[in-house]
Amino acid sequence: MNCKNCNSEVSQNYCSNCGQPATLKRIDGHYIVGEIGQILNFEKGIFYTIKELLIRPGENVRHFILENRNRLVKPIIFIIVTSLIYSLVNTFFHIEDGYIKYDEVNKSSVGLIFKWAQNNYGYANIFMGVFIALCTKLFFRKYNYNFYEILILLCFVMGMGMLIFAFFALLQGVTKLDLMGIAGLIGVAYITWSIGQFFDKKKPINYLKAFASYILGALISVFFAIAIGVLIDILSK
Repeated sequence: MNCKNCNSEVSQNYCSNCGQPATLKRIDGHYIVGEIGQILNFEKGIFYTIKELLIRPGENVRHFILENRNRLVKPIIFIIVTSLIYSLVNTFFHIEDGYIKYDEVNKSSVGLIFKWAQNNYGYANIFMGVFIALCTKLFFRKYNYNFYEILILLCFVMGMGMLIFAFFALLQGVTKLDLMGIAGLIGVAYITWSIGQFFDKKKPINYLKAFASYILGALISVFFAIAIGVLIDILSK
């Protein structure tokens, strides 16, 4: 028989060319449990990734980029999953209802863009990460990392930032205390520490550069979104 994936001849249980099983097992409960287990398993799954990024973020991301890309969850998946976790916590406890009023938001394209960002944190964080990566590349131009490698770094550390927000949002929902301001400070501090550690943790100036690149990139992304919204409003009149 021929492989259904690459059409090579198969004489054993697996294709010698691409590794595809000769006969796929039916999707059942065991398959679903196995897929979930692969995502959540502590060895190479999201729990392991969170643990490693919590204690040695810069070292682990550098190892992922330069040496081994199988130990951590894929960065794009990580930031989308962690953003989804925050969105679910926010939806359940309505944390942001006290900060954002949609009566004014719905009246302009700018408001609609920010409403979309709030409803799609994973993609919005990737969008913001592009501008932060550009600023980080500018501030750390002496280091031999390209734009895409820096973007991978930001996917990991911004994903952890979303988990920090999710944790404090959960605490706020349970305790009714206003904790999101603290979450913001800790989130920015973590991202700054992670970026500085990634490039060279022994240089204090790197942490200042990391903070500047994060804040500047975030502001530029906001201004860019506002500019797009304003331009849409102008062209639609």
